[in-house]
Amino acid sequence: MHIEAATRSQILARAPFVQHTPEPSAHTLFGSVELTGARMSFAKDVEIYGENEPADYVYKVLSGSVRVYKILQDGRRQIEGFYFPGDVFGMEIGSHHASSAEAVSASTIAVVRRSALLAAAGKDADVSNRLWTHTARELEQARRHAMLLVKTAQERVASFLIDISNRLAGEAVELPMSRQDIADYLGLTIETVSRTLTQFQQTSAIELATSRRMILRNRQALINLDS
Repeated sequence: MHIEAATRSQILARAPFVQHTPEPSAHTLFGSVELTGARMSFAKDVEIYGENEPADYVYKVLSGSVRVYKILQDGRRQIEGFYFPGDVFGMEIGSHHASSAEAVSASTIAVVRRSALLAAAGKDADVSNRLWTHTARELEQARRHAMLLVKTAQERVASFLIDISNRLAGEAVELPMSRQDIADYLGLTIETVSRTLTQFQQTSAIELATSRRMILRNRQALINLDS
């Protein structure tokens, strides 16, 4: 089920977007300035925004997880990144979204007007610096993802597991994304991803507690593969 773009626009148009003194219920997008807007809930697999739609808003994950992706000319899906609580996404260079975004799992998203964020950055050095840091981090992530796609299948999967473990802060990781999501992010087939995870389990690098829950038993072995 997808929310139509017009429906999303109508919801956002009615939402209060204000800049105010921090309150316990407020959430900070960047720095000390509070930019609060709509808190929107999205069910699993529901679209948050679509490719080529106006990039009028910036988004922050409050709970759940999000994937940003493109559909290639041959119909394949290329996932460009995953976003977790605390992550900001949807900040574009141009005036329209270059990719689409969907909720991987049931998610709550803070939605702030892009114009409000840019205006705050022009007045507050802390917001400006954090916005620059965010942009630099996104560029670095894009570079790392490009480099990842030229590695072997084992190297790609090992790198993914290390990165997700670091971001979700734990050796035991409950993956919100499916193996098809992982495959579309790594540029592999789902069969290759599943086979590689089984190989890692056989060598005791990981333990597959369930299809989604993975325990890193030998992080160094994965790091050695990723080096």
